[in-house]
Amino acid sequence: MTTTLPSPSTTAGAPADAARPVVPRSGARRGAGLREVTLVDGFWADRQRTNARETVQHCVAWVERLGWLRNFDRVADGTTGPDRPGWQFSDSEVYKLLEALAWQLAAAPTPDLEALHDRLVARVAAAQDADGYLSTAFGHPGLPPRWSDLEKGHELYCVGHLLQAAVARGRTHPADLLVEVARRAADQVCEEFGPDGRDGVCGHPEIEVGLAELGRLLDEPRYTAQAALFVERRGHGRLGPIPLLGPAYFQDDVPVRDADVWRGHAVRALYLAAGAVDVAVDTGDAGLLDAVRRQWERSVARRTYITGGMGSRHQDEGFGEDWELPPDRAYCETCAGVGSVMVSWRLSLATGDVRYADLVERTFYNVVATSPRGDGRAFFYANPLQQRVAGTDVAEDAENPRAEGGARAPWFDVSCCPTNVARTLASWQAYAVAVEGDRVELLQHTSCDVRVALDDGGVLGLRVRTGYPVEGEVVVDVVEEPGRAVALALRVPAWATGAELVDGPTTTAVAPGLAVVTRRWVEGERLLLRLPVAPRWSRADPRVDAVRGCVAVEAGPLVLCVEQPDLPDGADLDLLEVDTGVPLRRAGDGAVAAGRLRAVPAVGGDLPYGDRPPEGEGVRVEVPLVPYHRWAERGPGTMRVWVPEAGRG
Repeated sequence: MTTTLPSPSTTAGAPADAARPVVPRSGARRGAGLREVTLVDGFWADRQRTNARETVQHCVAWVERLGWLRNFDRVADGTTGPDRPGWQFSDSEVYKLLEALAWQLAAAPTPDLEALHDRLVARVAAAQDADGYLSTAFGHPGLPPRWSDLEKGHELYCVGHLLQAAVARGRTHPADLLVEVARRAADQVCEEFGPDGRDGVCGHPEIEVGLAELGRLLDEPRYTAQAALFVERRGHGRLGPIPLLGPAYFQDDVPVRDADVWRGHAVRALYLAAGAVDVAVDTGDAGLLDAVRRQWERSVARRTYITGGMGSRHQDEGFGEDWELPPDRAYCETCAGVGSVMVSWRLSLATGDVRYADLVERTFYNVVATSPRGDGRAFFYANPLQQRVAGTDVAEDAENPRAEGGARAPWFDVSCCPTNVARTLASWQAYAVAVEGDRVELLQHTSCDVRVALDDGGVLGLRVRTGYPVEGEVVVDVVEEPGRAVALALRVPAWATGAELVDGPTTTAVAPGLAVVTRRWVEGERLLLRLPVAPRWSRADPRVDAVRGCVAVEAGPLVLCVEQPDLPDGADLDLLEVDTGVPLRRAGDGAVAAGRLRAVPAVGGDLPYGDRPPEGEGVRVEVPLVPYHRWAERGPGTMRVWVPEAGRG
């Protein structure tokens, strides 16, 4: 299939009060801005408030405490040296933190937050070289030379995050110092790596997204061209090998437009795909856009977990082969979840295909929301779907290794996930609503007030109230109308068979996709969408060997799991089975299934195999299931999403 790209539009010139992470140069479709959608209460409003109140300040304290901010001061005052603390990519955590602050300020500015942002930017700006180069890990006395380790140095990766932070700020404050810092850094990259410069790429994609979005912000085609050049250079073996990992780790084995699936390091693959979509849309490259769509199709169908998580291998934090989706060895890095949202949202804007919004929802609820602890001050790095051994306690006052799951940690030595969560939650509402001409689409269901400026003039104001995802009713009241007919579309998720739309006295069955009502609205009119959020069984494709004979339980968009504390004392979670012949019972935001616990077999010196049928029927038990995003909130323990089905083992 060949994609026809939409014609150019003026979306890049949107007003500052419509700040949003992705602003394509072409196409009539755009996401609503942070000030066009105000979260009121409920699931995402609670998390966004915690993010603003706790997580952002938590991240500031850690990057200060560990000297990652001081690294910029040392460049500025000439005291750099080999004792520099942090990994070579620690600058990027400061930039992602600045991006989180910028989005928060765009939605709800406060004097204290403005002052904090300005202080941090001043310290970053002081470290910039006269020619625009900016790094605290390379290019200064006692440090390696500039661009001396493209495979592992992350120099361009860090610049990419700097540019994204500046874009977030520049969409409401175009004259900000950070925007000028980013412009000079981008100019230096274009000079160094342009057509007549170094023929190289970064081991970790990210510069592509940063350049593309900065090009949109500043209306600078050189940045778009440089992003396109980096995308085209990828896949030709320019990066040197890393022991035990081939060029696929860097996505440097196959050109982007020729690849059929995402492979290698999951975060790198997804950031690269996001940048490729930006380049494709802004340059009218339908072939490149089709390539990313093709990769999305196969990767989602064969390499994605039920949670929306991506990346099954710990060795390279990467995608496995098709159908390689073990629950207990799932890596599903939180940052890969963020990357997945970035790609799917861009494809949604480029094509209008509602499946991309479906995956965004799944990933938001079951990866992004799973990482932070309820207080916003500890995080999962990896998100396994089965924990066989209770996670060990983590250090609350020191860096932790990259935990493989089981316990959330306040900070890691590689702490990409906390700041990634912070910037994503700060901009969450920007992924909730899309606008195209005289059509407004509610793509993520949450209690919010919507007031969007229509492309042809006028405003549509909506009051959305819902107890989603626990409750299935979404009430949409029209509170302001533009004086002409407009279309209002509500997303019906792919799992929502049996959904209904109530429009005045009329109730209509609606299929998964978009339920669209077009007319001249009257203030006070109401639409009611009913979604079936009762718990349901889910089974994997039989080619996913790791969970054959197992079932999972979902309720609305939530994946549920069984935790050890909810089973009888002494029960072995590995010996649990569920009886799918007994209907699931709803319990709050979770469910209860009927199950049984097999007897614990004796352990001797023999191999754990042989013709040994299960002993008896086992002990009948009720099996409570809780939302996966809440697991381990009661402390470290064992857990599983996929449970053997009775009679199928």
